[in-house]
Parts: sequence; C-alpha cells; structure tokens
Amino acid sequence: MVNEENVMGNESEDELTNRQGHPVTNNQHVRTVGNRGPTTLENYDFLEKISHFDRERIPERVVHARGAGAHGYFEAYGTFGEEPISNYTRAKLFQEKGKRTPVFVRFSTVIHGGHSPETLRDPRGFAIKFYTEDGNWDLVGNNLKIFFIRDPLKFPDLVHAFKPDPVTNVQDSERIFDFVSNSPEATHMVTFLFSPWGIPANYRMMQGSGVNTYKWVNSAGEGFLVKYHWEPKQGIRNLTQEEAEELQAKNFNHATLDLYDSIENGDYPEWELFVQVLPDGENHQLDYDPLDPTKLWYKEDVPWQPVGRMVLDRNPEDYYNEVEQVAFGTGVLVDGLDFSDDKLLQGRTFSYSDTQRYRVGANYLQLPINAPKKRVATNQRGGQMEYHVDRGEHQNPHVNYEPSTLGGLDEAENPGVEHTPYVEGNVKRQSIDRTNDFAQAGETYRRFTDFERDELIKNLVNNLSTCDERIQQQMIENFTKADPEYGRRVKEGIAQMNDNMNSSDPIGTTKTDEAVQQAEEMSHPSDPY
Repeated sequence: MVNEENVMGNESEDELTNRQGHPVTNNQHVRTVGNRGPTTLENYDFLEKISHFDRERIPERVVHARGAGAHGYFEAYGTFGEEPISNYTRAKLFQEKGKRTPVFVRFSTVIHGGHSPETLRDPRGFAIKFYTEDGNWDLVGNNLKIFFIRDPLKFPDLVHAFKPDPVTNVQDSERIFDFVSNSPEATHMVTFLFSPWGIPANYRMMQGSGVNTYKWVNSAGEGFLVKYHWEPKQGIRNLTQEEAEELQAKNFNHATLDLYDSIENGDYPEWELFVQVLPDGENHQLDYDPLDPTKLWYKEDVPWQPVGRMVLDRNPEDYYNEVEQVAFGTGVLVDGLDFSDDKLLQGRTFSYSDTQRYRVGANYLQLPINAPKKRVATNQRGGQMEYHVDRGEHQNPHVNYEPSTLGGLDEAENPGVEHTPYVEGNVKRQSIDRTNDFAQAGETYRRFTDFERDELIKNLVNNLSTCDERIQQQMIENFTKADPEYGRRVKEGIAQMNDNMNSSDPIGTTKTDEAVQQAEEMSHPSDPY
C-alpha cells in the first residue's frame, strides 16, 4: 500500500490542483501567444476546468436558465455612418439597405434557476440568432456592456461565487464579495450591478451588448475591431431594490409576460444596432486594452454608428422547443465576421458550443430552432438523436469523408481574401499590460446621476455590512481607488449599520433572517385532517 504522506510530499492540504492532482500554479490567466495574443489549444487546466463546469447541471443551463424569447427580423441600413459598410465588413446581411434577416432572440437572467423571479439583481442575457443566407450568426451578450473578468480561466469561479452556497443552497453576498474583492478588474461591473442598472424593468426596455470585442473583415481581408450595442426604441428603464421586491411579491414572471403580451398586442419591441470600430491592433492611444471586456469604449473616443434595426413580431409556438432548446455560441460567425484575441471571447467560444452538445445533444443543430435556413451538407454522422443525414444533393452516400474522387463533398470557394493577422510572442500565463482596473469604475460612478449613486451606495452597504471585515476593507480600498468619494461613502455607510447584523443575505436583499422568523410569527394554525 502506498503511503499517502509520501505521495503528497511537502504539498499543502489546501493547495489548488486540477482533477489529475497536478498543482495549479496560475489560476488567473490562460496561456496565450504574448500577453494579449490568441489562446493556445494546449491549455489543459483551462479545458479541463471549463469542460467540467459546462457539465455541472443537467439538463437546465448552468447559467441563463431563466429565459424568454421571440422571433423577428433584422433590417440592415447598408451603411456605416456616411460610408458604405463594405469598407469594413463583407458580411452579406449588412450590405443592402432594407435587407431583412430572420432572427430569434432569447433574453434571460444569469445566475438563478429556470423558475426564479425576474426581479433579482443579476445581469441579463441578450442573445440573437441571425438566420443569414451564409448560415447562422449568433451574437451572444448581456444587457450590461462589460463583464466581471477578462480571463476565461476565472469564469467557473465567478459563477460558483454567485451561485448558492454548496452547503446551505442559498446565495450569499459574502461569497460574492469574497471573490470580487480579490478580483480588482470586477470593480467596474460591480458598480453597474449594484446600481439601478442591475435590475432592468423588463426585457423590452433594456440595452443589449456583445460585451466582447469581435472583428469585421472586408473583401480585401482587412480586419477591424468591433463592438455591438443594441439600444431599445422603447427607452431604458430600471428598478430600485425596493421596487423590485414589491413587484416580486405580485408577479415574479413579469418580464416574460411583458414581452409576450406586447407582441400579442401588436406592440412590437424594437432595437437599433450600433457598432464601434477601431483599427486592428493595440490602439495605444487608449489607456486600456480594447480587447479587455471589463472596459467601455467611450463614445467620445470611438463614435457609435447605426447599422440596422431589429423588430420582434412573433411569439414562440412552444416554449420548450424554441426558447429552452435554442442553443447559442460565440463561435457561430459568418463570412465577414471574425474573432479578436479577446481572451474571454476565445474561452467562451469553446465553452458555449461544448455546453450545447452536452445539454441538448450532439445533433442540437438539427433542431428547427437551431438549424440554419439554408442547405446543410456535412460529413458529420451519428451521435445521439440524429434524425436525418445532412448529405449533399449529389453526394455519394458511401463517402462520408473529404477529400475524395468518388463523389464526396467539395470545399467551398473563399468569397474574399482571408484575414490573416500576424502574431508572435512567448507562450505565457500573464495579464495584459493595460489593466487599469479602477479608472472606468470611477468614471462610471461620476457619470451616474445622484439617484443612481445613492442607490448604488445603499445596495453595496446593505450587502457588505454583513461580510467579513477583511472583505469590507478590500472592497472599500478598491472603491477608493476608483473614486475617493465612492470609497468614503461605502466606508461611512458600513460604519453606520447596525453592529448586530450578522446574517449574510442573497445579493441585493436585506434582513432575510427576519423574514424566516416572520414566516412563523405571521402564519395561522390549522387543525390536521
């Protein structure tokens, strides 16, 4: 029998390892070419970690479980500002003014389960499937335009911190702030999440964003960095914590019903799509890296240009077949659209489609809601629930490989010059150079209205006041680095809270222990029957 102590050697019992028992020496950064280049495929720790994370729940989505959806169309303007849009992208859906592309949109909350209230403080998912003539394009984003982290290696940890405690099965704000206080890049997102922007009034009246930086590619093969923004024609409306709690007591499905009823009544919600474009490269004129998803590209630095509009005009016929089984992936791009080296985007690109193959099945793309509205011919065969073979019209049924001289499928002709970005550098685990974790958090705080700042401070104080003092101090330090007034107000607010508060509440809520006791005190006895 092997002596366990000898096997462990000098390892600490609390040392982080992967499932193979290998010590994890860097749990903050994936391996990339240089510190901002593309992610390398041999990221074993990341692939093992994210693949396990993708399979943590069955069959409900691990994140974005609660959702609502609708069909509609995207109508292109054919221009980018005063220029032809073809100067920047050859994607066909954008080229012709008035051209309409069918879409399906799924809105969602992120952390909580499939029947959770739609009033909870949480980012909202905003995912669009475009059924283009070149196949599907999925633009998968959120209502908030930034994210908590910039490295995909940290994504499972982020979600674990926000998910319910593995012992009590109750969301715990101390666990959340424990994570974000040790992840300074999250300060900006926390500033938005705990302000009124953390609870949109409904799905129709919230913004959408691709969050990550993508690329556009024109016919010459030139690449441009691009960000996407959906702006609701209905206006933007958000809720305070108290308003959300009052609403939740009456109807915790309000956002789903609002979307459904609006479309049924012919009041079709509409969004305009704006894009921002930068030259492909490091763009040193900015004090942040444009590939960093924790940062905004300010309009005054990178103007917004409208490129089209989206209208939702048809409700699903069956929720499960359409809203539940619809499957998105950030890697689902058409010609003229491409990836940037945004690390989070590259991690999501593996994770999303891997999740769909696990959750819905290997042939999830044969489901009507996911299938492109064009001919499909592939040599992929078999797998769970395959119910037809995507064979070419004249394909030899004996040939399910390529290349072949016996009547197999042929490679398609490239419609333009391929985009071939140049990269070089040592393969390493390292943060990008221009992290600048606090500047935009402070700028966002200062740009908020007085009402938004007051609500932000109140929500942060209510949730931080029950946290470990070390976590409080780290969050105050982070907020102070963002803006001195921001940190001071949080510090003063915590000091003024009741010293006897010792329960840790779910995000956004307070005095949950009182509710537990009140349930018994307010209840009415009944005789057995």
